[in-house]
Amino acid sequence: MSEPRISVIVIFLNEERFLGEAIDSVRTQTFTDWELILVDDGSTDGSAAIARAAAADSPDTIRYVTHPGGENRGMSASRNRGLEVAAGELVAFLDGDDVWLPDKLMAQHQELERHADAAMTAGPLLRWLRWSGATDAEHHEDLMGVGPKKRGTHPFAGTVVEPPKLVPLILRNDYYNPTGALIRRKVLDQVGGFVDGFRGPHEDMVAMTKICLEFPVHISPEMHHLYRIHPDSYTQVASSLDEVNAARETFLDWAETYVNERSVSSRVISWALWRARMPLRHPRLGVVFDPERRRRLLITVGRICGRALLPVALRDRLRSWWRRRVAPPDIEVGR
Repeated sequence: MSEPRISVIVIFLNEERFLGEAIDSVRTQTFTDWELILVDDGSTDGSAAIARAAAADSPDTIRYVTHPGGENRGMSASRNRGLEVAAGELVAFLDGDDVWLPDKLMAQHQELERHADAAMTAGPLLRWLRWSGATDAEHHEDLMGVGPKKRGTHPFAGTVVEPPKLVPLILRNDYYNPTGALIRRKVLDQVGGFVDGFRGPHEDMVAMTKICLEFPVHISPEMHHLYRIHPDSYTQVASSLDEVNAARETFLDWAETYVNERSVSSRVISWALWRARMPLRHPRLGVVFDPERRRRLLITVGRICGRALLPVALRDRLRSWWRRRVAPPDIEVGR
């Protein structure tokens, strides 16, 4: 049997509620030359049984793997565990609570065929709330991978970006991080995969920084990945602001060391690191250096002024116009 063109690696930890849907979104891809590797990061609920059943049902295309002894080793180590057994020339990652649209692999495979010089192709993720059926959920959805405005497209959308142009953007704001990527396996091998020490926050940004520092990357304007927002997801589990800032500081420290070790001299990267650290080390100045905080401040000021100065009917018309203007993309998956 020939090797698959694409290896899909799904990592999961206690995702019995959503794992079946993630698996089905791979099975229903219009591109069919893939293998699916399900990496269990020490689950204690019923998700392991779901993964084993999927592997038993499709043994030629789906595999279930664990860490030695069934240990919990974190997200980076789980992605690397999947890479250990992956056979495809191209690799895509999907978390156990997320979903792909049916044309994800086909569209991205075609992009890499067109752009032979690109190490990977990446596009935005939809921060998906409609799955829950909550009233007005779609008006609270936004995009990751396009920048701090969380709407529209990435500033380099539709182009192949030479290294290290993307790195300063990634350092400045998490929402510039290339997401939903299809990556050439040989590139992941060359950069050493993921860093096991990053068990959760910023683990994907570490790998993306390593790739974008050394290789050309294609940025697509097309969204194929639904990033499910729910109370138990890793990024939504409550943590203090101090913990969030400490995790970001750890990532920035790693990035500075990594860039220096590779003797990459870039004033733009140095400036991005300085700007990224300022709101962490001097919170009162954060609004000056953090575009997301500036955006929230302007929105708050606008709402206060609108309530004070505009008639209710005009405010309602403006609100409706804005919601139509920033409406998230239509999707066929979920409710």
